[in-house]
Amino acid sequence: MEETKKKLMIALDDSESSSDALQWALHNLHGKLASSGVILYSAVSVDYPSIHASAFGVSPPELFKSIEDRQTKCANGILEKAKNICAEQGIAAETVSELGNPKEAICNAVEKFNIQLLVVGNHGRGALRRAFLGSVSSYCVQHAKCPVLVVKKPQT
Repeated sequence: MEETKKKLMIALDDSESSSDALQWALHNLHGKLASSGVILYSAVSVDYPSIHASAFGVSPPELFKSIEDRQTKCANGILEKAKNICAEQGIAAETVSELGNPKEAICNAVEKFNIQLLVVGNHGRGALRRAFLGSVSSYCVQHAKCPVLVVKKPQT
């Protein structure tokens, strides 16, 4: 019986914390990354209610499509840059970008791609901001169907 490759997923966005998570994984899990299937993942989130409200309730569908396209282009740029960083370290990585709420999209992707380890960054928000804004990393720790490694911001 052929052993299936273990897959590792690194969730990325345009934050410094996700860049830190990628760098940490490359430095500390290099051997594991080299022998595993690596997925660099980004969820494209568009806050439709805020856009609709800011347009005083009158927002043409083209506006939403334009914003979605721009966000997707940004996410794909982040993923391509991360893929190049991985390649420089001798790590082959696949990139995946999907539309959706990042918390839910990441956890759904864990199941969809049969991920064995999820790596996420931590923005380091205080308890009050986390309570109002929510925390992607906290949500993933609670809901992902695999172990989750949360990379905190490096101490300087």
